[in-house]
Amino acid sequence: MPKKIALLFAGQGAQSVGMGRDLAEQFPTAADLFQQADEILERKLSQIAWNGPIEELTKTSNCQPALFVHGLACLSVLRELAGNFPIGGAAGLSLGEITAHATASAFDFASGLKLVQRRGELMDEACAATKGAMAAMIGADENVVRQLAADEDVDIANINAPGQIVISGELAKVEAAVGVAREYGIRRATLLNVAGAYHSRLMETAYERLGAALQHVTVQPPRFPVISNVTGREVETPIEIRQTLLDQVTGTVRWFDCEERLAGLGCDFFIELGPGGVLAGLLRRARKDADVMSVSDAESVRKCAEKITAHG
Repeated sequence: MPKKIALLFAGQGAQSVGMGRDLAEQFPTAADLFQQADEILERKLSQIAWNGPIEELTKTSNCQPALFVHGLACLSVLRELAGNFPIGGAAGLSLGEITAHATASAFDFASGLKLVQRRGELMDEACAATKGAMAAMIGADENVVRQLAADEDVDIANINAPGQIVISGELAKVEAAVGVAREYGIRRATLLNVAGAYHSRLMETAYERLGAALQHVTVQPPRFPVISNVTGREVETPIEIRQTLLDQVTGTVRWFDCEERLAGLGCDFFIELGPGGVLAGLLRRARKDADVMSVSDAESVRKCAEKITAHG
């Protein structure tokens, strides 16, 4: 039975120094994308991705465009090796949603890259202007975390998997929520090593200014289903795409719903494009028997291509 393929694109936090270097060394298609990115952004993004240092790569304005280019480079090599295989649907975690739309030709590479760069800059500025934090709540029911968030005046940033929910907001309030989490029956609460309170009301300035940037991007209906982080459903029109990408900046990333929707569309082979393997882990947590591969370098892309062509 041929597999129906879903693409999953990594989000911020997945970045690692060296990402994409071996792909660019071994495959001209990947090298070309990194070179194009350097020319479009008028700076050496490739050198930051390949050589670091990690502190520089981790800056939002660097890691977001680097992950965008890396995800598309992985896919370009996979297509070169496995042919123009059909895609049943795509989703991306936070900034990865923009990568998913670029894959579906909702906008071209240059427009997507400039949008991601601008998004990263605006989020950096919002982080610098606020004192925010995020924390993971492990082993907790969604309604329980919602109650805790309401009581401590913080926002729900991510619903990643059953029992894995992230809160976001002012540092003191997030710390307070972590401090009382056990009283709500939450097994573990951990502060995350992030620059600020993403997907919360503290990103309001980024939300306002990104809206203007999105209006200048030419958007087409996607060629295959792309699932929105904020709705967990397909988005089909340029107006919907702009609005959901904007709402995502301050809204909840419903990642679990995105995965479930792709499965509901009949996707039965998931390919994570990006470093780290986080999305594959979240999928397996929700679906123990999930058929998923993570692609981030030359070795993994070859293995994935072999699997696709074996099913073809």
